[in-house]
Amino acid sequence: MNMEQPVSSTVYSTDKEHETKDMDIRSLSSSHPQTPNSPHTHKVGIPPKQNLLKEIKATVKETFFADDPLRPFKDQPRSKKFILGIQTIFPILEWGRSYNFTKFQGDIIAGLTIASLCIPQDIGYAKLANLDPQYGLYTSFVPPLIYAFMGSSRDIAIGPVAVVSLLMGTLLENEVDSKKDAETYRRLAFTATFFAGITQATLGFFRLGFLIDFLSHAAVVGFMGGAAITIALQQLKGLLGIKDFTKKTDIVSVLHSVFVSAHHGWNWQTIVIGVSFLAFLLFAKYIGKKNKKLFWVPAIAPLISVIMSTFFVFITRADKQGVQIVKHIEKGINPSSVKEIYFSGHYLPKGFKIGVVAGMIALTEAIAIGRTFAAMKDYQLDGNKEMVALGTMNIVGSMTSCYAATGSFSRSAVNYMAGCQTAFSNIVMSCVVFLTLQFITPLFKYTPNAILAAIIISAVVGLIDFEAAILIWKIDKFDFIACMGAFFGVVFSTVEKGLLIAVSISFAKILLQVTRPRTAILGKLPGTTVYRNIQQYPGATMVQGVLIVRVDSAIYFSNSNYVRERILRWLTDEEEKLKASYQPKIQFLIVEMSPVTDIDTSGIHALEELYKSLQKKDVQLILANPGPVVIDKLYASNFANTIGEDKIFLTVADAVASCSPKLATEV
Repeated sequence: MNMEQPVSSTVYSTDKEHETKDMDIRSLSSSHPQTPNSPHTHKVGIPPKQNLLKEIKATVKETFFADDPLRPFKDQPRSKKFILGIQTIFPILEWGRSYNFTKFQGDIIAGLTIASLCIPQDIGYAKLANLDPQYGLYTSFVPPLIYAFMGSSRDIAIGPVAVVSLLMGTLLENEVDSKKDAETYRRLAFTATFFAGITQATLGFFRLGFLIDFLSHAAVVGFMGGAAITIALQQLKGLLGIKDFTKKTDIVSVLHSVFVSAHHGWNWQTIVIGVSFLAFLLFAKYIGKKNKKLFWVPAIAPLISVIMSTFFVFITRADKQGVQIVKHIEKGINPSSVKEIYFSGHYLPKGFKIGVVAGMIALTEAIAIGRTFAAMKDYQLDGNKEMVALGTMNIVGSMTSCYAATGSFSRSAVNYMAGCQTAFSNIVMSCVVFLTLQFITPLFKYTPNAILAAIIISAVVGLIDFEAAILIWKIDKFDFIACMGAFFGVVFSTVEKGLLIAVSISFAKILLQVTRPRTAILGKLPGTTVYRNIQQYPGATMVQGVLIVRVDSAIYFSNSNYVRERILRWLTDEEEKLKASYQPKIQFLIVEMSPVTDIDTSGIHALEELYKSLQKKDVQLILANPGPVVIDKLYASNFANTIGEDKIFLTVADAVASCSPKLATEV
């Protein structure tokens, strides 16, 4: 329960006049006192009435256009507006005008560096998605080109990524067997990619990017960590040379499959190759982490591993000894796949469902990466533009034999450290992949599957963020539950169930915070007229005969009854303490409404019920500092007149002064 409990030793301030003359406190509250020694009391301002249409327009603008995207178009001639419009859709036309040789040099180096990393990764990620190796390379050719023209991030590197590849592979395999019906599986993958792009572009076009924020950071950390372990366990098949392997992704099934095949299914030559190069890759990552200037070492290590292992297998013919190899990779650039997308029939809804899920996860990862590097370089990233760019590249990608692409954290980090200046580094990478598809793919024939498994394991290790999990535990225990729920859901069940758990816990937290807002008892800080939470400030003293309660949330239908009941419970608890210590009873209840940003009909009704309950207890209700939206609704509902305009004050100090002028002004 998100509730601040009252401290056991509540200190009440006393006033000699109250004790000796037994002053009637209530009689002083009927009007705002203006004695010569009392400060001037300001009335709460009532905002002017707004036109309904203007109010709706302002609300819509703040919800969907908070960044004011049309500001650059203001007071511009029509021709300039047209140019700005084109530049909005294609940011390359804006930054391209100031492009120079220095930036070109940085982009060339960065592009070549990430290309050396992406080629071996792409082949491995395609296998993770249960697709032929060339489809991973296709996905690093077309989508990066589209993004370079439409994306607003200077640092993000586009291509297939481990988590989305695993997610699509798992969800697609649930619908179609990739071994028995490879063509249908491939067509469903293109269909899912198409709808992933539609989902992303739609969210961006209608400026609904805030929806991805419902997946909390803690849930994403847990989901990514769980997915990383699941991906690594899946690679044991290639690393150990196992032929018959479970299609399930949970840790129990995978480990059972590994140990069952230990006596007859493991291949020692494969293990030697895989473990040796995995150690090399992890050592290269360690070097790059220790010395930032050697960032290129872990970036180029996968390509070196592929070249060396391929050459070793070729000269020793280890494939004859049971070492599984890539074999054939289709040569040539992306063929058209427009006719392979299911636009009708049995597989259309399945492709749509998988596409929406994959699209949202890809979007969450890409936006998080983009914002991270934008903050590091101190420039603004337009989330909605990014969504349109990512969506467009996946729509075009689905029509050119690509599966879902997004921003890769490992490649983006290398891109950043290599000194990229603009999105042109994606074009350089795309050109290298193009040359690879045209001329080099036959050379990958003898590449062992073990090296691809080693590359994927070394890549996903970085997705397990222990430091973030520890920090989440320190900051918010409920967030940690969301993190661990997503993590264990993925590891012990399936990727989709883990994702569902992550989303469910994130929503549960929102609902709990909305339906059970915090409230607090306020006391007066000694020597001031400031009133603060007595739990945070134990030295704060409560005013005799007055209970001050602060509500730290808007009051809506979802929490209105709780707020009313919680305030009455505070009152009951305090009255019991006063009765036990033979002190005067509470005669005034002040509700501090500064944090109450809004109130609806149910909230007004709850205040009316509270007012009636207090009347029965012979306690007066006083409101302090309601905001413009709240005070407007209090008058519109006639509640302000019900309790009396003289019971609504600008500050808590003014409200206390109306109950006990001498006590309130003692500083």
